[in-house]
Amino acid sequence: MAVFKKKNGKELAALSTASLPDIVFMLLFFFMVSTTMREVTLNVEIKYPEATQLSKLEKKSLVTFIYAGPPVKQLRHQFGKEAQIQLNDRFASASEIQSYIATEREKMKEADRPKMTVSLKVDKTTRMLTVTEIKQALRKAQALKINYSARSK
Repeated sequence: MAVFKKKNGKELAALSTASLPDIVFMLLFFFMVSTTMREVTLNVEIKYPEATQLSKLEKKSLVTFIYAGPPVKQLRHQFGKEAQIQLNDRFASASEIQSYIATEREKMKEADRPKMTVSLKVDKTTRMLTVTEIKQALRKAQALKINYSARSK
């Protein structure tokens, strides 16, 4: 029968932590670069309608979003259950869309202004009257390039 003896003189080598700060900063840098921050807080619920023929928008910097749908649960007591129009982080009426489009155009470069696209993110239960009001306001603002957001069927 074999007898196991402890080797008293040898201890485990210490773990080197010299490269630990490098690893931490590489991870931090990776997440800073790859994470996108949400620009707008949605105050409306949007369940996208389904579509069969979809295409992606190429340049997101040329896209301005208009949201329409029923308010989120926290805001229903204040605004009711009817569909609301949201521009950036606040509710607005259809008459305010022209000034909103004008300010968004001013933020763009001069060469990109004709390429501006307005994307409508509208809940599938929103009445067509609201969508028509938005489209009429966009016509008055000379924003004729419109995109409807949908999800794949």
